[in-house]
Amino acid sequence: MSRIASVVLISLLLVSCSSGPEPIKPGTPAFFWNAATENYLKGDYPKAAEQLGKILNTDNEYSARARAWRLILLAGLAQGHMEVANSYEMGARQNKTNPTPFRKETMDNRSSASNYATQFVADFAKFAKAPVEPQIPLAFPAPPGSAAKLPSLDKAATGLQPSIGEMDITRRDAIRRSVLLATCLAAGVENDAAKVTEMLKPGTAAVSREVFLKAMAETLYEQAGLFGKQKLGRPDHQKHFLNMTSEALKGAAESKESKELKKKIEADLKSIS
Repeated sequence: MSRIASVVLISLLLVSCSSGPEPIKPGTPAFFWNAATENYLKGDYPKAAEQLGKILNTDNEYSARARAWRLILLAGLAQGHMEVANSYEMGARQNKTNPTPFRKETMDNRSSASNYATQFVADFAKFAKAPVEPQIPLAFPAPPGSAAKLPSLDKAATGLQPSIGEMDITRRDAIRRSVLLATCLAAGVENDAAKVTEMLKPGTAAVSREVFLKAMAETLYEQAGLFGKQKLGRPDHQKHFLNMTSEALKGAAESKESKELKKKIEADLKSIS
């Protein structure tokens, strides 16, 4: 075989070996989707939410899936920190000897909850303005875990002083539980971890827009309470969240629960004025 023929043959072999699918380019929506999926499956929900947010900087094939799932993650992250803060606030009242660590944990978690709730309400406003989809995709599998209350939060609420390690674990577990509950709520099977796990098994599930908006309304109302005078004392924020709750309810099916929620919103808005 001549030298030229050998070079041609080697070149052809190299081309054939490199003809597989091109690797996903960093910084693209596909890259962030894969990264979000990986972190979600690892239980790193803050990182997954952050990466889903980067997908939403442009309109792309992942936008609808990222938009819905980021709302669920932000809802769970905010609620998890809110529950930890509430338990430690109760603990500070019970532990007269050394309430300082409890108060610090309360303040830190309320600050984190405020951050995630603020992101949530901003993302929901964008969701409401996006093209209307009758079915909302729930593209990730259900998070693992149990909907049962955490004994560690009950312990903190009694004023028993946990170690720093215990506080970290409690915070992590509370967030993971709240993400699970947010997923159940968004899927229309409130507090039913077994059912939502079955529903989202294929990874290509969807829920009606009415069901999803009902979940968003309930979430916004809970977050509004975070800014009430007994918590963070931000009436401007509380009012904004209550108004957004009303907006979410416009797209949800009317029911006994939605009527009761409207009455609560009206009462809360009057108390702020």
